[in-house]
Amino acid sequence: MEIRKTFLPGGQRCVELLDDAGESVPVVNLYLRHLAARNCSPNTLVAYAHDLQHLWRFLSQQHLEWREFRVWHTVEFLGYLRSLRIPLSPRRRSIAEARSIDGKPMTQLAATTVNRILAAVSSFYDFAILSAQLDSANPLEKTLDHQQQRVSGRHRPFMDGASRQRPLRRRVSVKTVDRLPRPMSDEQIDALFAELHSQRDQAILRLMLDGGLRPGEALGLHLEDIRYGQRRVMVRYRNDHPKGVRAKSRFERVVDLHEPATLEIVNRYVMTERPSDGDSPFVFLIGGAGTRRLEPPGYPALFKLFTRACERAGIREPWVTPRSLRHTHATRMWEAGMRELTLPRRLGHASPESTRIYTRVSDREVVADYRRALGLERIESVTDVPASSLAV
Repeated sequence: MEIRKTFLPGGQRCVELLDDAGESVPVVNLYLRHLAARNCSPNTLVAYAHDLQHLWRFLSQQHLEWREFRVWHTVEFLGYLRSLRIPLSPRRRSIAEARSIDGKPMTQLAATTVNRILAAVSSFYDFAILSAQLDSANPLEKTLDHQQQRVSGRHRPFMDGASRQRPLRRRVSVKTVDRLPRPMSDEQIDALFAELHSQRDQAILRLMLDGGLRPGEALGLHLEDIRYGQRRVMVRYRNDHPKGVRAKSRFERVVDLHEPATLEIVNRYVMTERPSDGDSPFVFLIGGAGTRRLEPPGYPALFKLFTRACERAGIREPWVTPRSLRHTHATRMWEAGMRELTLPRRLGHASPESTRIYTRVSDREVVADYRRALGLERIESVTDVPASSLAV
């Protein structure tokens, strides 16, 4: 089975799943066209196609039709996904753990990937029921999550108790680790930027470090989005990038940049290094004299320049990726005193729950209670009293 990616005359990407005979899988491709009509990103279409490819391979092994997939098959499907070994792409061979099978580096599906596959399969069966192609229940239906109702630290929307809706969870899923973000240290940041010799590369990474921009948001900036006088960047949702780069969030926002070094390096790149013989609206373009000159760089180019700079600086670690710059910015803003109410707006998070991973890195309330328990605040308050006031 393979996934075929083509472009329609209007420039829209078309993703199709083909069976072992090279024929189209009608029900899956109808679902993918449904996702495209909902304006899902091209990366989402490709990811869902790969997820349903796993389902179809499992059905082929079990000699089942997709309509015969029932609740009791979901346990076997979960075991199939957990035992699956897939080839490790060259892009991830330097950062992921793998073992060699028949001389080829292979890796196991991550727990988050397995849960995403289960969610994609559940969404596919919901669509099949909605489009009257299936008259039975969804085999991956959700049940009430009573444990989540008892968790007080989880984000609850306004008037949560007034709604009859109850939290749900899937019957079959994999437990995942709620990991902390790992911000880069000041030494790592200095070593990274010392190995960046291009003004374009420095400007892109500076926007991600000092502005908290996502990779797609930085690569998709237009010249009109940079407001030098106001010291701010307008992050807008667009889908006009020729290499599929787009902002993850559909919430447009304003990012203030009062760090002088950030807008200074962006202005220097635009005025001196950026090619001036093209009419592209994108801020960052590929220079030189190659065939891709005047094209905006994509995700692979950003990952490559970041990886090479980290290798030269000697800071290459599995967790050090371009997104680490955004984690570093969020952690710095929180530790510097930015409130939990305003930090999601700066980062472009739709839910405060997405921002709370950064508040767990250094919780000020926990630190304050810890210091009070040790009596450090009382000792400091005494030492801060002027000597004249202590005189009898």
